[in-house]
Amino acid sequence: MTPRLARTDETAALWRIRNLAIRHGCQSVYPAEVITAWTPDALPEGYFEAVRGNPFYVVDDPDYGVAATGFLDLTGGSVEAIFTLPVCNGKGYASAIMQTLMMEARQRGFSQLTLAATPNACGFYQRHGFSIVRESLYHSALAGAALPCVEMVREL
Repeated sequence: MTPRLARTDETAALWRIRNLAIRHGCQSVYPAEVITAWTPDALPEGYFEAVRGNPFYVVDDPDYGVAATGFLDLTGGSVEAIFTLPVCNGKGYASAIMQTLMMEARQRGFSQLTLAATPNACGFYQRHGFSIVRESLYHSALAGAALPCVEMVREL
């Protein structure tokens, strides 16, 4: 499995993967009404900009098509939108994207990566060399709530 750059015509599918992953993975972390508000079916325009303006990678599954996502936010050197279709969890897709993002960041001259993880995803990022900086609250306009998150960093 080799991550590839996403195409802008796939943006709606990428948003769907995000929503399904959050709805599945964050059930034990955030209240149901917050998850519902945070994962609207309507695609925000800003998501198109993320796909267009950053190295946004996907992994294709032979049975499900695009199955995992992730991108390097070039404005701040942060890892964003690492999501996998729940039916494809455990296949190593997110790890492949993470490795690609680290390589991309090094090639672009970044010396470290940052991210804000949902509490349920911390272990994944720690397995990829990220360290916890602090717990914080992320105000999500979509969710209309302050979401507990974990700020993390990794030296490259």
